[in-house]
Parts: sequence; structure tokens; C-alpha cells
Amino acid sequence: MAKVTPISEQYQYFVQQQREDFWGDVYRHVQLALKKFLETISERERHRYCVVDSHERDGEARRDYRNGYYERDWVTRFGTIRLRIARSRGKSFLPEGLRRFQRRADDVAMLIREAFLRGISTRKVGRMVALVSEEAVSAQTVSQLTRDLDEAVRKFHRAALKDEWAYLFLDGVNLKVRRPAGRKRVQMLVAYGVRGDGSRQLLAFQRSQGESQAAWEGFLQRLYRRGLVGERLQMIVTDGCAGLAAALQTVYPEVSHQRCWAHKMRNLIDKVRKRDQEEVKSDARAIYQAESLQEARQAFKHFQLRWRKEYSGMVRQLEKDLPQLLAFFSFPRCQWKKLRTTNVIERCFVEVRRRTRPMVCFVNVQSVDRIIYSIFHYFNLEWQNRTLPAFTQAA
Repeated sequence: MAKVTPISEQYQYFVQQQREDFWGDVYRHVQLALKKFLETISERERHRYCVVDSHERDGEARRDYRNGYYERDWVTRFGTIRLRIARSRGKSFLPEGLRRFQRRADDVAMLIREAFLRGISTRKVGRMVALVSEEAVSAQTVSQLTRDLDEAVRKFHRAALKDEWAYLFLDGVNLKVRRPAGRKRVQMLVAYGVRGDGSRQLLAFQRSQGESQAAWEGFLQRLYRRGLVGERLQMIVTDGCAGLAAALQTVYPEVSHQRCWAHKMRNLIDKVRKRDQEEVKSDARAIYQAESLQEARQAFKHFQLRWRKEYSGMVRQLEKDLPQLLAFFSFPRCQWKKLRTTNVIERCFVEVRRRTRPMVCFVNVQSVDRIIYSIFHYFNLEWQNRTLPAFTQAA
């Protein structure tokens, strides 16, 4: 059998160079042909506009006079083309097709928006586009192009919701907005839904001045009006905000409510002396890691006996919150770990903070909505064919 000689790296490099040279020549010829075609159209339009008929005296019916050209760069999929656009004293003659084409090709504009949605800062987006289109795009230009996301944001807020969600996770995240009076914190209320089969989606977000009962009630009422009536809703998991708990009693009073153990643990640790923190944490962890509801109640009694003398107020508050902290034991065991915290939504907030950290603060509230929508839209696309195994097993 004949020995097959592997293709050398030099040959591969030669083939690659030939391919690049070929397509480079094609693109250059296309650029030149497109440039000539568009400039000819511009010239003809000006000629039709300024020409004087042979039977008319010069000056009687002339509408305008030629006034040279101006240059304009147009970004296309074939690179940047510099065009000489004909003009008269009163108007310019941009070809009609070019007006519909706009200044940047759809592919390039899509590249800018997609890079923005992927979490690349506006300044870096400009540099990246320059490598592809040969045009240096400023951060301001990128911001301008991404403003067409405003319509997508409006559609997201108004989109109908099917009443098919089994679990609802609610939480809030703080962001900074630059206002005339200085930087101001804005609270973003967020809803994350999970169906019975484990599929999930970020359902809604809303700017708010805080997490009062009125703010959360307005947010939940909007979800209700959009279609999330709650007929199939089995549990709502929250961070323990008192205003949110009160709002749930108004909008979804019959749905089981689970308070987040991660938030509760932080609250417990904040109320004890440093020397006791590890032991308090260990005893509290034994409650939610119990094998059954009965064992969890026994673990709480142990916690109560050990710590009520030193931290009576903390123990009384934990006892008061216990029914909502142990609600997850009524569900399939495979779901306990997911249902006892709001970690699923907190992971989304990690990405929000990562994406917004380079911005320091937002210029206006519209920019807040754009970036939150873009991040949530990205997550929803990623999750289309992926489910949460814990809920899939129960289904």
C-alpha cells in the first residue's frame, strides 16, 4: 500500500493565501463596480433635476445649479466604500436604493447589535467592527444603533404570557443611573419562571424606586394582566422581602410561598458575634439539609435551645419565618435544592453585574432597560433547548 504523504504546513499556507487573494480580488472588483454604479445614479439624478430643455432660455425655468460633490463612507459586507455624491446648491442626490440601504449594511448593523447583546462594551464593539468593515465605529455610534432595541423592549414588556408556569422566582437587583442631581440607585424587580417540565424563562423586569409592597404589587399585577393568572402555579420563591411577601397575599394568595435560605443565612450571620458565626451557620444549615420536614423541625428545636439565651430576637424571628422557610419539603425531593433558594435568578444577576460593571453607571433609564433586556434575551435564547434536571426528573 502506497504511503500517504501528509500535506505540509507550507502547502496549507500557500492554499490559504491563494484563497484569501482570490476573495480579496473579488471583493475589490465588487467594491469598484458598486462604487461606479451608485455614483453614476447620483450623477443622473442631478442631471434630470438641473437640466434645462432646449426650447427654454437659460435661467427662466432652471430650478437649481450644480454644486460639485461631497464624499460619504458606506459600510457594506464587501468593506467600506467611499462615494462621491452629486449635489446642487439646494439638495444632494443620494440614490434611492442607498437610502433604503442606509449608511451601514444590515449585516454590519446586526454584527454591532449582536456583539452588544453578547456583553461586549460599546467601545470594544467599535474596535471589532473596524476589523471587519475597515470603519472605526465610535462608542456613541454603537449606542445610537442599539437604540432600536427600544421597540424590542416594549414588545417584551407587553408580550402575553401563557398560564403554564409551575414555579416563580422573584428577586431584585440594584443598578446605578446617572441623573442631573448625581448618581442614583434604581431597583430592578425581576421574575423568573419554570414550567413543570423544567424549561425556564426570564419573564419580566421593571424599574422601581425600591422594594415596597406597592412596587411589588404593581409588578405582580402586570404579570397577572399579561396572562400569568396562577392556575398552575405551585410555588413562589422570594428573597424574604417583607413588601414582596405582602404583595403575594394580594395577587397570588393561594400559592405556596418559599423564602430563600441563602438570604436568611446572611441575615442570621449578621445578627451574631463573629466568634459564634460558624456554629450558628452549621446549626441553621442542619435545618434545611434535613432528610424530612419532621427532622427539619427537630433541627430547629435544637437550634432554639442552643441559641435563644444569647440571641433571643434572632431565634424568635427564625421561628416566625419557619413555615415559609420549610415549604419546599412538600415538593419532590429532587427539587428541594432548587426550591429552597433564589440562586437560579441570582446567577442571572451575576451576569447583569458583570456586563454593567465597565459602565460604572447608566446615562439614563432607557439604557438600563436596553441592557437588561439584551442580557435576558440572551439567556432565554440559550435556555430554549435546555431544562433544569431537578424539575425534569419530577415531571
